[in-house]
Amino acid sequence: MPEGDSVWRAARQLHEALAGQTLIASDFRVPRFATLNLSGWTVDEVIPRGKHLLMRVVSPDAKRLTIHSHLKMEGAWQVYPPGGRWRKPGFTARCVLRTAVADAVGFSLGIVEVVATADEDSLVGFLGPDLLGPDWDLDEAERRVRSRPEVPIGVALLDQRNLAGIGNIYRCEACFLSGVHPATPVSDVEDVRTMITDAKQLLEVNLGPGRRVTILNPRGLPVGRMAGRPGYWVYGGERRPCLKCGTPIQRGLLGKPNGEEERDIYFCPKCQPPPA
Repeated sequence: MPEGDSVWRAARQLHEALAGQTLIASDFRVPRFATLNLSGWTVDEVIPRGKHLLMRVVSPDAKRLTIHSHLKMEGAWQVYPPGGRWRKPGFTARCVLRTAVADAVGFSLGIVEVVATADEDSLVGFLGPDLLGPDWDLDEAERRVRSRPEVPIGVALLDQRNLAGIGNIYRCEACFLSGVHPATPVSDVEDVRTMITDAKQLLEVNLGPGRRVTILNPRGLPVGRMAGRPGYWVYGGERRPCLKCGTPIQRGLLGKPNGEEERDIYFCPKCQPPPA
């Protein structure tokens, strides 16, 4: 799944390219919407909601629709000059939107659907507060995480019903920064609030260009972008020495919300002792 910062950047790129522009062609390569033609509609805005992208369009007679997409594991939106050559195979395109100034192509999108803008809540209304959104509410996010004390904190942080935008990278890194093993039950985590705040800070630091990093200096500035420096404290670092204590980082598995498949977790067994 994408991290919230990736979706935020994708939404910004699409908004800058398409907002205020009239569609001269649309091509939805999914059966349900294959006959939908939005030519003549104007792109009003493109916004992120957690890991979801919402593109709002308006017809000449003021009807409003929302193109909803989710990248899932392999999806991506790319913007090209009109008629530009695609950098991904054409058979993976799921949505093509053309304007006079840019073409936007959604490749390998996990979800593509179109609904009335007034019905957006049917798609994303279940989401918790968005760490990168105007609805952010730390108190509500903490309340939701703590509402199921028996759930492992690493599962609770990934549950988009609790708070929207954290993916596997940020949950592993936030747990490390708090010295908490991801499998620790929420009830045993003393400071859920700081863990959430750390995740939000890491997301915000990575909204700009350059590779994603989670290693910050005391002023909150990234240092992991320097040449030769690791980008993450623990994520993807199996067997690499912990940057704090030197103990080899370990990889494990932890179930996702709603009984879904397990996902990798990375942790330092010394800095983050497994729960008893």
